[in-house]
Amino acid sequence: MTKSPQSKSNQWDSSFAFLMAMIGSAVGLGNIWRFSHVVYTNGGGAFFIPYLIAIIILGIPFLIMEYGLGYHFKDSLSNILKKIKPKFEVFGWFIMFIVFMVLLYYMIIIGWDFIYLILSFFKGWGMNPAAYFANNIIVGGDNLNNILEFILPVSLITILLWVVVWFISHKDLNEGLSRVVKVLVPLLFITMAVIVVYALTLPGQMIGLSELFKPNWSNLTNIDIWLAAFGQVVFSLSVGQAVAVTYASYLPEKSKLLDKVFIVVGANAGFEIFTAIGVFSILGFMSLNSGIPVSNIATSGSGLLFIVFPEIFNTMGIMAYIIGPLFFLCVLFAGITSALALLEPISNAITQKFGYSRKKTVTLLCAIGLIASLIFTTGSGNYLLTIADSFLNEFGILLSVILQTIIISWYYGLRKLIPELNYEAKLKVGSKWIFILKIVLPIVLILMWIIGIINLIATETGLTLMVELIITAIIIIVPIILTKLPSKTSKNNQVDM
Repeated sequence: MTKSPQSKSNQWDSSFAFLMAMIGSAVGLGNIWRFSHVVYTNGGGAFFIPYLIAIIILGIPFLIMEYGLGYHFKDSLSNILKKIKPKFEVFGWFIMFIVFMVLLYYMIIIGWDFIYLILSFFKGWGMNPAAYFANNIIVGGDNLNNILEFILPVSLITILLWVVVWFISHKDLNEGLSRVVKVLVPLLFITMAVIVVYALTLPGQMIGLSELFKPNWSNLTNIDIWLAAFGQVVFSLSVGQAVAVTYASYLPEKSKLLDKVFIVVGANAGFEIFTAIGVFSILGFMSLNSGIPVSNIATSGSGLLFIVFPEIFNTMGIMAYIIGPLFFLCVLFAGITSALALLEPISNAITQKFGYSRKKTVTLLCAIGLIASLIFTTGSGNYLLTIADSFLNEFGILLSVILQTIIISWYYGLRKLIPELNYEAKLKVGSKWIFILKIVLPIVLILMWIIGIINLIATETGLTLMVELIITAIIIIVPIILTKLPSKTSKNNQVDM
């Protein structure tokens, strides 16, 4: 098979740029809070056993496959699947469109953080951060009654952030994305290091750390802790979301792929644990000052970012005017690097299939994304965001990983990727790697998917199910349309099986 040609402008200018892009896509906005809460609510120190196993069984093998796939074909995921078998092209568009749908509401959360970054300089959330968040940021309720009522500050910030993402992404790879991640990702790590070091000096930090790492060994017999570990790895490493495939397709010849996989996985796991230490040190400080147990403080999601942390900063005194902005700046850096990664797969695919310039493709996608994401800035936005986040992750992302695992391991054949994967590698892949991807991983992922769907359906109201049905229709119809549209490029020939 002949690889698709790669121009110099469509290759990473250095291995460092690739690594920063991959690490930036992994250590995203959610990892600032999600890992800490997942560890805490799933056995504390005991969680690290299933977490490590999930990395070994899921994270590393799947990322290796994605790197090999992108590097081997030098093409978008939809074109790769079309080359394997024309009927598989729709699955590629399905996967990339789900990732684009995630980006729509992800931009809103980044927008909230941007607002809080500004507020942090003067504690503009006031003495009751929960009331401020409810009355000024999310507004509305758990219904569609206020869907036509826009929350102006959030809408304007969302527009601004889409312009920023467009400005970075519409340029050639090395003029835009590469240059930005080489700056933002190191800054993200440095900023988080400052926060964690300061957090470890706070009185009460051991209260939080003991709560975080205290092992509950009985949880190891609970299937939920194992599902949480695998879910965390899927979430944090962005596996199955076409990001790794797309970024790896930009690598030059004779790249050491396996080395890069281990660096990215190690950096992500280290960042998650390091961040959790800082987060729970700060929660311990708040627990000491307020007399409230850590268990009542350590909420997940937006509650931790935009309510609990402002409450903590309110008790810090003058240092809050330094640590607060640093914290929300850290979240902003993480959010932007992840947003760039979520946009790249579908941008690359549309450019490859329809022969558009990168500038035209990114401009079109950002315009569509901006208009669509504004629905999440209405009085019903938080309600829709919560539904979309749960549904797309429980249903869409996991299904994407399952589809890719089955198609590549069973239909295409993993052995075709081994020569390039093992190039100058100290640890090589072989029959054990193939066994994990062909047998072990599909069983684990299908079990996770079925349990997730059952839980989703069992806990939803009629209105929520209606919204989920609409989302389902959209993520089925749009990929079919993109598949049926005629290609303007000539590099979609089927490969020899």
